Amino acid sequence: MLVLNEFELRVLGALVEKQISTPDYYPLTLNGLTNACNQKNNRQPVVSYTESDVQRALESLRNKQLAFLFDGATARVPKYGNFFQKALALEPPEVAVLCVLMLRGPQTPGELRSRTAHLHNFESLPLVEETLQRLSTRAEPLVCKLPRQPGTKEARFAHLLGGEIKIEEGAPVPAAEATAPTGPAEPAPTSKLEEEVAALREELNALKAQFADLKQQLG
Repeated sequence: MLVLNEFELRVLGALVEKQISTPDYYPLTLNGLTNACNQKNNRQPVVSYTESDVQRALESLRNKQLAFLFDGATARVPKYGNFFQKALALEPPEVAVLCVLMLRGPQTPGELRSRTAHLHNFESLPLVEETLQRLSTRAEPLVCKLPRQPGTKEARFAHLLGGEIKIEEGAPVPAAEATAPTGPAEPAPTSKLEEEVAALREELNALKAQFADLKQQLG
């Protein structure tokens, strides 16, 4: 069973996200990847990793055959990529869901539909739920459903890439919750706008980081 620590999860999640959202700047330099890990938007929790932290995580991910070093003739500085989709035999919708869970922690299906928009277009909430179902019923499940929190309408889902999640006894998922389909949960207009603004800021930060790397290479 694949088990990753918090540094490996953040680094791998950032590599996967940038591969999809900014393919022109992928693979990533160490500096660009560190900036991607430390973004203040679309990340939970927000971290302040050093390049040494990221480098150690990369070495571990390479040993697990989840990341690679690209240092071909066209690269003036080492760049890094990932084998996540191939290594786990995932489909694009599954990659998007796991990526957001790695970068943002447990999410409801409605949140996942909104927050995967820059990675994959889920046309309906049932498509998100179908993806979660596939991931949770694999021979080695990659996600699990958490007990619904008091005062909330939807249960959240979490990835299992960091190991099994221990759920406190006495807090099982109610039978009705486990079997009834989740109703539509469209994000409020303001929330959706905030997500779009955050995504644009993320793209701008990525471009700034890549531009700084390019200046360094040419300088």
